[in-house]
Amino acid sequence: MIVAEMRMIRWMCGYTRMDRIRSGVIRDIVKVVPIEDKMRETRLKWFSHVKTWGGDAPVRRCAKINIAEGKKGRGRPQKSLAEVIRGDLKLVGLTEDMA
Repeated sequence: MIVAEMRMIRWMCGYTRMDRIRSGVIRDIVKVVPIEDKMRETRLKWFSHVKTWGGDAPVRRCAKINIAEGKKGRGRPQKSLAEVIRGDLKLVGLTEDMA
């Protein structure tokens, strides 16, 4: 959960951390879904929208490019968009065809 999001929701309701009200209770009061779910929903909508385009569209061609040159950075490499979409589909329980 993103801290800034919860801080904003608490501010809207007039609660502080000192009130010791759980985040889930506040979310139920305001009827707000977590921002992670909304981001996942938007990514999957965009993915299904792009899938309808032909294979020669610029966005589809850019998705296939694999850039592997340059100095390797420290730490874990960043996830690619394909890995994030694959994880979202797995979490929701869909296949690429269903999206």
